[in-house]
Amino acid sequence: MGGPKGFRAVKQAVVQALLDGDYQHESRNDIREKNLLSIGAVSPTFVAGLVRASRGTDYECSPLHRKHQIDCHLIRTRGWYVKFYFLEPGTVFISVHQ
Repeated sequence: MGGPKGFRAVKQAVVQALLDGDYQHESRNDIREKNLLSIGAVSPTFVAGLVRASRGTDYECSPLHRKHQIDCHLIRTRGWYVKFYFLEPGTVFISVHQ
């Protein structure tokens, strides 16, 4: 499936999506605890800063649990957990939390 490949390309694409406001949030029951970006507890600029500060060792990629053809990206940095995937036309955040 489409979307950037490799840590640097993923990092650049997700930061750009955050800064451009080109993202959505996956709906889930525990959204208040698991996606602080979606409820406005953290800003897109804050999350972009976390992603910018991350390194390749902070990054994992695996198939999305429901749609195995989509790559699910996870960045664990500075005590934060940022999980997302790319779905045309934008980025979808699953989780942003500590």
